[in-house]
Amino acid sequence: MLIFNTYDIGSKLLAVRKATGLTQSEVAEKAGISDRTYADIERGTVNMRVETLMKICHTFHITPDEVLTEQEIGISNENELLERLNTRSPKERKTALQLLDVYLESLE
Repeated sequence: MLIFNTYDIGSKLLAVRKATGLTQSEVAEKAGISDRTYADIERGTVNMRVETLMKICHTFHITPDEVLTEQEIGISNENELLERLNTRSPKERKTALQLLDVYLESLE
């Protein structure tokens, strides 16, 4: 389900920022927006354009649906990933991990 409340979106961005250990100023600089704008977005006091959301998501290496939907990615998805990997052969697991490394590096 989509979130339309700017306060909830801001709260999600705050949680992501805290998890990454970045300051508001660092996020704003990396996203190419002003410190004030990013602070207002986190407080939920402003609407943001799609382009701004995309810049912020790129900075955090997340997708917009992680911010705009109620469903949070959490432990259940990690367990699902581990279960799926454990059903594969050792060679297939090694290949999957190598592909994951390449994907994660592409996000940087």
